[in-house]
Amino acid sequence: MTTVTAIPLARSAMARRAGVLYLTYIVLNIVASLVGRIGLSDAATLEATIADDEAMFRLGLVAALGSGLLFVLTAWALYALLRPVDGTVALLFLVLNAVGVAVQCASYLPLLTALSLRDSSTGTAGLDGLAALSVTTYQPAFVMAQLFFSAWLFPLGWLVLRSGFLPRFLGWLLILDGVGVLVWFLQVFLAPDYPAISYPAWAIGLVAELGLALWLVIKGAGPYETPTAPSPDAAV
Repeated sequence: MTTVTAIPLARSAMARRAGVLYLTYIVLNIVASLVGRIGLSDAATLEATIADDEAMFRLGLVAALGSGLLFVLTAWALYALLRPVDGTVALLFLVLNAVGVAVQCASYLPLLTALSLRDSSTGTAGLDGLAALSVTTYQPAFVMAQLFFSAWLFPLGWLVLRSGFLPRFLGWLLILDGVGVLVWFLQVFLAPDYPAISYPAWAIGLVAELGLALWLVIKGAGPYETPTAPSPDAAV
């Protein structure tokens, strides 16, 4: 009896741990975007931040790097939570997440180049030459990571659907989020003149991922529910 009771309690504790990590990751992402203009900002806005408010940009960059670490830890916690459902599929989303974080962190290297060139400049306003080019190079590299972040959402959503202890609507939202992020990736590389195509993806992503994080923190993981087979009378 004690063992049977401990299983859902341990699962709920892991779910809340994953939710806290996910929420912290989201908060740091917001800080990186609002403070350092790292993420969804255009090149001109990012250049202006580096040139005019270097301290805030540095703070945003630290937040962006910290969010990458937290995202890997979030994926690990979700892996531990969902591994009993299907260990192979859980490992798949963990690997995809880790690769995506690696690519995204690598995309920040041109920003460090721009910062170094800014520090060694003669103090002219704005960014010139290689510094501006580095900022422009960062953006497609950042979007490259979204291919892996799109891919990790499909096995994650499938496992949530199959879990029996998380609501199925969250699984469908995560899969829809995966489609949205993939649309964003394709829009940037195939239709760069039409950024509005990707706007719905950002909204869906916020609802899906914030919704999952809040559910895990507030509700944890509910008791396992096995699908019930229809009774013979239901066919009559």
